[in-house]
Amino acid sequence: MKRKVAMMSLLIMVGGMVALLSGCPPPPTVKVRPPEPQIEVPGPPPFLGAHWIPGYWQHRGGDWIWVPGHWARPPRHGAVWVPGHWSPKGGGWAWAPGHWEYR
Repeated sequence: MKRKVAMMSLLIMVGGMVALLSGCPPPPTVKVRPPEPQIEVPGPPPFLGAHWIPGYWQHRGGDWIWVPGHWARPPRHGAVWVPGHWSPKGGGWAWAPGHWEYR
């Protein structure tokens, strides 16, 4: 009986993992090359330790929308912002989001 319960639990866990992973499609590609980034001139930092996160182009509903840059507080000391970028992929362009890196 214990073996049967253990096997059912294992099957449920594996099935759940498969369902979760199959629900995460790869990021969509856009067929049209994104425009060149806009030049932004950030004002002075609003607080000590503020880090500038540059703006980027986002593709929404067939149009390119500029998402302006902003000041942010790093999550911890030594964190460095790695900006998001569009890169060629499979005959289109795919977005890699920005993230904090620790060095």
